[in-house]
Formats: sequence, structure tokens, C-alpha cells
Amino acid sequence: MKKLGIIIQARMSSSRLPNKVLANIEGKPMIWHLINRLKHSKFSPLNIIATSNQDEDKVLLEVSENLNIEFYSGSLDDVLDRFYQASLKFNIDPIIRITADCPVIDPEVVDKVIQAFIDGNYDYVSNGHPPTYPDGLDTEIFSFKTLEKVWKEAKLSSEREHVTSYILKNSNLFKIYNVVNDVDLSHLRWTVDEKDDLEFIREIYKYLYKKEEIFLKREILDLLKEKPELIEINRFKRNKGYDKSVKLDKIVK
Repeated sequence: MKKLGIIIQARMSSSRLPNKVLANIEGKPMIWHLINRLKHSKFSPLNIIATSNQDEDKVLLEVSENLNIEFYSGSLDDVLDRFYQASLKFNIDPIIRITADCPVIDPEVVDKVIQAFIDGNYDYVSNGHPPTYPDGLDTEIFSFKTLEKVWKEAKLSSEREHVTSYILKNSNLFKIYNVVNDVDLSHLRWTVDEKDDLEFIREIYKYLYKKEEIFLKREILDLLKEKPELIEINRFKRNKGYDKSVKLDKIVK
């Protein structure tokens, strides 16, 4: 029987902040915090680290063993194929996509996106198109049937690197839904791409981290109201990586 699964997209070779997924935050690697938070989902999904088969990413196998979660290694650039093969290997359906640079991912937000997918019988649900949540709480969920269709049809390099971009560019082919936050918080940056982002996240953890329990979105917002100067650490433009990929697009066989 198929099982709900979260595929955590991770690699060590970030161009802007190499090795960021293992960056130290309150004595633990960043990816440890991400996975620890995802384990609080009420749906108890199977968690899988999906990385590349490059030598530099082999350290993530050790991480997955230490965290007692599943692991898959595949293509560095064809991340879509990585997701497809991992989904086949672990027999998961539907699939939740989370990137490893989101160390304050909120399991309540993740569960809200999952519930919308279940209730609406959709092909694809996210909370980022258009975004109303802080960057870093991004969650996508899609059926295996949808993933397989995209895997067969996506031809551009940007569509292979950015797993769900084909779905969003061809929305007429899929039943899509977007989960909207009560207040538009899309101007807030809670992801880690650059040094300033990591500094911001470390400040958040310094004030809110407790070993016994996790903090949630509302607690971060309360902290930012109390200390609005933290927001200035890492103001940003969203989706820089995808924009760069599009500029370098080519047809892949």
C-alpha cells in the first residue's frame, strides 16, 4: 500500500552558501532541525532525504542514518528524475516536496496544505503560487500520477531542475489549488540561501529554540513584532534560483 511521503530536497553544493544544510544552529545541523519539525506533522508521513549521487553529497547518507530516516541519491541536475525515482523506490503517493533550506518549516502549515490536497482531490496543491506565507514555509504536494506525467513531458532544463515548474506553466493540464494565509506575509524571508539568511535564522533560534518542543509561525511573528530590527537582516527577492535557471534554459533529452 502506498504511503504519504515527504521528499526533502538537499545538496551540499549551494552556489551562494555551500554546505548550508549542515550549518550549525544551536548545536545541531540545519537539516536536523528541519526534519525534527516535520516529524510533528499529524499525518506521520515517511521522511526521505533526496540528494545527488555526487561524492560531496555522500555525507547526507550519514545524516539520514543518524536521523533514522530514508535516503535516496540520484541526478544532480535532473531533480525531477530524482523525485520520480525516490517516489518509486519508497512507494509513496502523494508526495510532499520540502527543500532543505527551510529550518523553520511549520508542521501546522504543512498539514494545512496536505489537508487541502486530500479534501479537494487535487493534482497539485501549494501555498506559494501566489505566495502569502513567509519564504521558508513553502510546501507542495502532488499525486504520483501527476509527478509521472511531468517526468515524462518536461523537456526544458529548468523544468527538470525545478520539480514542479512544469505544472505551474501548464496549469490547464492539472487540477491545482493554492492555500492562502489569513494575512499576506510573503515579504518575510525565513529561508536560508545566503549568509544573512543564516544569521537571521540563528537569531530566531537563539530566542525561541527549546529542546523539548518546537516553535511555530505565530511565535516567530510575535518575536518579530517585539524585535522588528531582525527583519532587516535579510530583506530579499523571492525565487532567485528559478529565475537564474530560466535564463540558462535548454532542451534536454
